[in-house]
Amino acid sequence: MAEDGPLEALKRSPLFSETLGIDLARGSDGEYFKWFLASLLYGGRISATIAEHTYRAFEHHGLLDPQRIQQAGWDYLVNPIMREGGYVRYDGRKSTQILRGCETLLKEYHGSLSALHAAARDPADLEARIEAFYGVGPVTANIFLRELRPHWRLADPEPLPAVQARARALGIDLAAYPHKSMTFVRIEAGLLRLKKGTREGPGGA
Repeated sequence: MAEDGPLEALKRSPLFSETLGIDLARGSDGEYFKWFLASLLYGGRISATIAEHTYRAFEHHGLLDPQRIQQAGWDYLVNPIMREGGYVRYDGRKSTQILRGCETLLKEYHGSLSALHAAARDPADLEARIEAFYGVGPVTANIFLRELRPHWRLADPEPLPAVQARARALGIDLAAYPHKSMTFVRIEAGLLRLKKGTREGPGGA
């Protein structure tokens, strides 16, 4: 087992949602959507810093629900939102993904991620429903669902290979902690930030 110091520090790791001021424990669709939006940004081919700056741009412009994002439209997302966030590539593609995600959420689940969770049969079906959104793959689905483990009954994705590898390197037995506990989720977030001593994003690549 790892020394108490590093492990105890990992147990206190801030969640990526907390870094953005998103409170998933509130159990509200508003907070769930904010985290969904952030997960779409984190899942792109950009740094965590740019993803966070872009989320702040959405926040600054009051675009934190699917209806308002749709009303803003593609041109507005590209400029000023993506420009303010620091995008220099993939801005149009990411804007399209976000708009189509909002459209699907509104059309199929009346804009409610809680309704999406309620419609899922089991954890695998929940992951499949998230991956059915345009441009969302397994990594983005993992980003979104793992911090929801303590709050959504069916949210229980497998830790990413990078998390498992870093846990093994530190001598941490992930199986010793219930996956749906906040302790596990904080350890996971801390491990995702570890890469040769540098800060890393939630995709873990």
